[in-house]
Amino acid sequence: MKKIVVFCGSSLGFNPIYKNAAIELGNYFVNNDITLVYGGGKIGMMGVLSETILNKGGKVIGIIPALLKKEEVVNPHVTELIVTKTMSERKILMSKMIDGYISLPGGFGTLDELFEGLTLGQLHIEQKPNGILNINGFFDHTLKQLEVMVAEGYLKQENKEMLLVGNNVSELMLKMYSYIAPEKSAVINKVINHDHKL
Repeated sequence: MKKIVVFCGSSLGFNPIYKNAAIELGNYFVNNDITLVYGGGKIGMMGVLSETILNKGGKVIGIIPALLKKEEVVNPHVTELIVTKTMSERKILMSKMIDGYISLPGGFGTLDELFEGLTLGQLHIEQKPNGILNINGFFDHTLKQLEVMVAEGYLKQENKEMLLVGNNVSELMLKMYSYIAPEKSAVINKVINHDHKL
């Protein structure tokens, strides 16, 4: 993997363990020549991650919608900054550019982007690894909700397993590199073929 998008908070949270995780992931990217693609911010987890990489000579591509492009938000030091018209355009550009997704602790935006990536995988629009760094059990309740969705018949177990979970950077990256996407189901093939005929 050469480019990975990382979704994370524009806040640091209350526990320094999250900031340290962002630093650890940034160092891993630099040491393994992985380019970071992210939301372009200089604040919170986004700022810590991007600056860790930039300070060690790594590459960072920021993609930010015009409505968020403010001096106090944008990281001016990124290797490349791309400004899009909308949030949706940013997501599309990110998905075309990258080889995998990682989510660190964050808020609504992080969860939105995490589940959009999983949905693209479920529909076989993409077959890219999608992982979360579950530092300090941050995503435990999210994972519990997925179990409820499987138990109640709203999510297939094989699709739940598309979400890769690592409690540390090394564990997560090993799973990212060895990821094999589930095969297309007959239902998905039918939907895709129907869409192509329209």
